Amino acid sequence: MEFLHSKILVMTEEFDKFEIDGVVYKTMTTKKWKERKNWEKPNPNNLFSNIPGTIVGIDIKEGQTVKKGDLLLILQAMKMDNKILAPFNARIKKICVELNSKIPKSELMIVLEDI
Repeated sequence: MEFLHSKILVMTEEFDKFEIDGVVYKTMTTKKWKERKNWEKPNPNNLFSNIPGTIVGIDIKEGQTVKKGDLLLILQAMKMDNKILAPFNARIKKICVELNSKIPKSELMIVLEDI
C-alpha cells in the first residue's frame, strides 16, 4: 500500500493548487472547506460521548485504578443504557460529568492516565 504525499501550494479566492506525489493540481474549493476545523490526532486518554444523553450511573472515583473492560459510566440515550467501559488499564485522572447531567455529543466525560 502506498501513501500519498500531499501539500497545499497556493490558496487564492478563485483557485487552489495542491501537490500530490509531485503532480500539481489546480482546483476550486468551497468557503466551507477553507474554513474547516483541522484534524487533530485523538488522545486515547480522553473519553468523549458518541451520542447526546444523560449520565445515569458513575461507577468510578477520581484516582481509582481500572482494568480494560471495567464499567466507568452509564450514558442513557433514547431510553437505552449505554455502558462506557475502560478501553485499557488506567487510572482515573478526572471525571468531567456529574450524575443526572445532560451532555451533548462529543462532550469530554473522563480523562484517563496510563499506569
